[in-house]
Amino acid sequence: MSEFFTKNMARNIYFGGSVFFILLFLGLTFDTIRELPKRDHRENITEQVAHGKLIWEENNCIGCHSLLGEGAYFAPELGNVYKRYGNSKEAIIGFIKSRPVDGIEGRRSMPQFNLTEEELDAIAEFLKWTSEVNTENWPPNIQG
Repeated sequence: MSEFFTKNMARNIYFGGSVFFILLFLGLTFDTIRELPKRDHRENITEQVAHGKLIWEENNCIGCHSLLGEGAYFAPELGNVYKRYGNSKEAIIGFIKSRPVDGIEGRRSMPQFNLTEEELDAIAEFLKWTSEVNTENWPPNIQG
């Protein structure tokens, strides 16, 4: 075997493979740099969206819910909740307001946070904004 696979062959495989993967890495990097601005919608961040994000963090919603795949999986994914509720902020607000004060015995349920109307509108606006993030159709179904 030693006369078939020489040091020169091994060196050529090493350098050839290295060059190939460096070029592949650079190509994928440039493709990402070219595509990311098309997916960005930061210009749509309003004061209300920022306030909704703050409420999201203060109430530790990510402790139970996932948002665009990040967070806990105790409760439903909320990255597409605006679409699931028929593109209606009022439906989201109504759902949050309808939560029982004590929860449902023997069942996991969302607590009542007693948010003000302004806070409810802000959190609904934040969830609407997250539903507009281009996730390349992920999750593949509307249920998350």
